[in-house]
Amino acid sequence: MSQETLQATSPVTAPGLKSAGRDLTLVWYGLGIAALLAAPFFFYPIFLVKVLCFALFACAFNLLLGSCGLLSFGHAAFFGAAGYVAGHAAKEWGLPFEAALVCGTAAAAAVGLLFGYVSVRRQGLQFAMITLALAQLVYFLALQLPFTHAEDGLSAIPRGKVLGTFDLDNIFVLYYATAVVFLIGFVAMHRMTNSTFGQLLKAIRDNEPRAISLGYEVHRYKLMAFVLSATMAGLAGSTKAIAFKIVALTDVHWSTSGSVILMTLLGGLGTLFGPVVGAAVVVSMEDYLADSGLPINAVIGAIFILCILLFRRGIVGEIQHRFGKR
Repeated sequence: MSQETLQATSPVTAPGLKSAGRDLTLVWYGLGIAALLAAPFFFYPIFLVKVLCFALFACAFNLLLGSCGLLSFGHAAFFGAAGYVAGHAAKEWGLPFEAALVCGTAAAAAVGLLFGYVSVRRQGLQFAMITLALAQLVYFLALQLPFTHAEDGLSAIPRGKVLGTFDLDNIFVLYYATAVVFLIGFVAMHRMTNSTFGQLLKAIRDNEPRAISLGYEVHRYKLMAFVLSATMAGLAGSTKAIAFKIVALTDVHWSTSGSVILMTLLGGLGTLFGPVVGAAVVVSMEDYLADSGLPINAVIGAIFILCILLFRRGIVGEIQHRFGKR
């Protein structure tokens, strides 16, 4: 679909409104970068690293569900598989931090291409169940393959140095390196969703038969969206593996896929900052409840149900709706 066709089928937006929207986005970016720079002086950096890793993971999931309308129950496969490959590359091959991230991300992209080729021709519940089944295959491979060390997981992963100079064992260096990775992934996904490609994905989500009638290969665009989402999820998983020096079976378990769905819906599906807010809320609750003796999953589930009843569009989505912003 050409840019002209998409514009012809979309509501007319005045140039002044477009300019105002860009200015507002730049303001939010500026505030976000300022918050990232100041955050480690107010919160424990390792906690923030975990938040950023899962925020990037949630943004990757939002790219698929929010923009394309595809609900995947198996995104943990890309997150965890990338973590195993990145950890193995850093520990056994001795690759530096940047190269290990590339290896893990490339592995997630390859797995995403395979999974997407099998699943994108299905819709709704069929698509969701196929992704869940394929993710369980990755889980059982992680349980059996020798380099994953089964239930023990892959541990003692060296963090290395950024650019061969800055030691990642310094928690502030680790935090800022993670923040840079997060920003790169976040900006890339924002650019994709606001490009012609992103507009086409939304057109497919809203009215797939119409997109087909215009002569476009819908399944090819769905596959591209699936692979891009898997790639960004892999970047998040690779970063988490090296930052925390461990990859475990929980990283490829279906419950991790459920957690990222929860983060995305809680923050606001299809919104720019919703997945980030959702990830921060869920990770904070898990951290706070860890020493409470309460059943964490049950409490988070109850809070999620309450939030969905109060904020049906998610936290950020509800705020945008009430203030009349999109």
